[in-house]
Amino acid sequence: MAGIRVTKVDWQRSRNGAAHHTQEYPCPELVVRRGQSFSLTLELSRAPDCEETFIFMVETGPRASEALHTKAVFQTSELELGEGWTAAKEAQMENTLTVSLASPPNAVIGRYLLSIRLSSHRKHSNRRLGEFVLLFNPWCAEDDVFLASEEERQEYVLNDSGIIFRGVEKHIRAQGWNYGQFEEDILNICLSILDRSPGHQNNPATDVSCRHDPIYVTRVISAMVNSNNDRGVVQGQWQGKYDGGTSPLHWRGSVAILQKWLKGRYKPVKYGQCWVFAGVMCTVLRCLGIATRVVSNFNSAHDTDQNLSVDKYVDSFGRTLEDLTEDSMWNFHVWNESWFARQDLGPSYNGWQVLDATPQEESEGVFRCGPASVTAIREGDVHLAHDGPFVFAEVNADYITWLWHEDESRERVYSNTKKIGRCISTKAVGSDSRVDITDLYKYPEGSRKERQVYSKAVKRLFSVKASGRRTWIRRAGGRCLWHDDLLEPATKPSITGKFKLLEPPMLGHDLRLALCLANLTSRVQQVRVSLSGATILYTRKPVAEILHESHAVRLGRQEEKRIPITISYSKYKEDLTEDKKILLAAMCLVTKGEKLLVEKDITLEDFITIKVLGPAMVGVAVTVEVTVVNPLLERVKDCALMVEGSGFLQEQLSIDVPTLEPQERASVQFDITPSKSGPRQLQVDLVSPHFPDIKGFVIIHVATAK
Repeated sequence: MAGIRVTKVDWQRSRNGAAHHTQEYPCPELVVRRGQSFSLTLELSRAPDCEETFIFMVETGPRASEALHTKAVFQTSELELGEGWTAAKEAQMENTLTVSLASPPNAVIGRYLLSIRLSSHRKHSNRRLGEFVLLFNPWCAEDDVFLASEEERQEYVLNDSGIIFRGVEKHIRAQGWNYGQFEEDILNICLSILDRSPGHQNNPATDVSCRHDPIYVTRVISAMVNSNNDRGVVQGQWQGKYDGGTSPLHWRGSVAILQKWLKGRYKPVKYGQCWVFAGVMCTVLRCLGIATRVVSNFNSAHDTDQNLSVDKYVDSFGRTLEDLTEDSMWNFHVWNESWFARQDLGPSYNGWQVLDATPQEESEGVFRCGPASVTAIREGDVHLAHDGPFVFAEVNADYITWLWHEDESRERVYSNTKKIGRCISTKAVGSDSRVDITDLYKYPEGSRKERQVYSKAVKRLFSVKASGRRTWIRRAGGRCLWHDDLLEPATKPSITGKFKLLEPPMLGHDLRLALCLANLTSRVQQVRVSLSGATILYTRKPVAEILHESHAVRLGRQEEKRIPITISYSKYKEDLTEDKKILLAAMCLVTKGEKLLVEKDITLEDFITIKVLGPAMVGVAVTVEVTVVNPLLERVKDCALMVEGSGFLQEQLSIDVPTLEPQERASVQFDITPSKSGPRQLQVDLVSPHFPDIKGFVIIHVATAK
């Protein structure tokens, strides 16, 4: 009988895409998820005999082998049997055969080559049918990345836009972000990120064989999203100068960054800061099929020596001494959480895992962080892989202030030590509201359980031995500290202090506030107040001093007094960074030598509104109206609206804004034509050379065409 040949392959992209939730990927090849069957139809040169079976072969990566689980050979049967790859006959009509292929739920993810031969043709070579891409599968209960809630899968895997929370603890701002994991070339770029990693370059076959494991894959992505140890995607910059690149605040999503990395032949894209790294990593991991969200931690510690203490050194005006202060507390820090099982730790630690691509500290010689189990952080199990001590400190470290004297002695100053790790936030499932998830990371501040966990973490981190009346702590590989330096609080002063805003802090306006002091005693107190203020980056690194003054205050018994403070716009306009942040400090020296440090972080406010004038429908133009206000008391020109949004625009849109008179309100209209249905995010920023970008976004619900 004449040999049988495959003359045509129908990959059934529509049917398989719907079943595997991959229909949004625009790739020419089929995209499916592991642990789940997919169908394809083969047109044959003749009908196969009943005793003839087809033998399939799948291969991924270089030097694919069955030993490394990067190659599998399997044949058709009437049923899908076995733990590995399987093939089952679905239907046969004359010369047409439909088969169902299924991968195991722990298969290596990536691009596969599929080949076929007939069982009776042992001497014939395999016939290549083509390539397909296999992803992680949160819908498969046997997959380590399985997520039970359909609402959460829609949000954390399929939603191609999101919200990143920035600002300060008392004034949290929402920023839209276009993840765009289904945009052109993004899946190929995400697979290229894995292939560009040092592990793949050094030993490609072994690296590919490890891609069945979400722990391994996420750790590689965490390192590759930054460029510190490799030709990764984004280059960080925290100095406020962005020559030769793009300011981190000008990015509105991941797509432009990833496409620029590809077009630049894998040259790192300039520049990123924490929310950019987190936004890009969220895109990559959602694209690969791992449920991922972006998380913001306000008052986030960067504990360089891992002593669970952020030690800040200040002068007599409360100004940070940069040369002495190695640790820092950022106004906010943004990282990712991904959902998967921890086969290395046990089921107690399954669920959300912290991953951080921002290059802060090295982990096993590489700038990366995680995955660290959120449960392990909450329970103080900081000895577990990976990078638990650093993440625990980010949300739990004590904030300790030291007054540095000219004779190089230091003195503990009373301040709020429990300000670290506040308002840990992420976007709500199915809406654009903020959800506080602080209780996932730690027990209520000051509770007995929280103190027990903190003590447990200290014991895990440190080896402790007695030295006289004090306890000496040595961090492995680190410096020595006195235990009572860490745990004994400064003397609580007999006065209190607080900065109070007298009117909203608007960009372009004078800043008006007061320092409110209160005497807690029944005796008269003399207080020497040294005030300072500076424009800062969101890392709280000072840029330029804008306030420096002293006051002598007499407080009667139980008396409260206000010291009015005005900082004119002309004082801060030249040195205000794109973060729009100002830090005020008051060092208060009381009669009996008591010392109190009062601090306040301020984010200047701005204004932009976006309205859609009518119903939005796929394929039908709709008008958008954007209203902006010139924040300055001067005339400005050369302003533009920068518009971006997956499902609305193929590329970023720039619209000129007419010259704006001082504090003028103006509206600009433009049309967009939606190409995708469902809730879609449209971002609009007012960009000007005269003031920092004013960012806005709106969620538009797009209906399918009638």
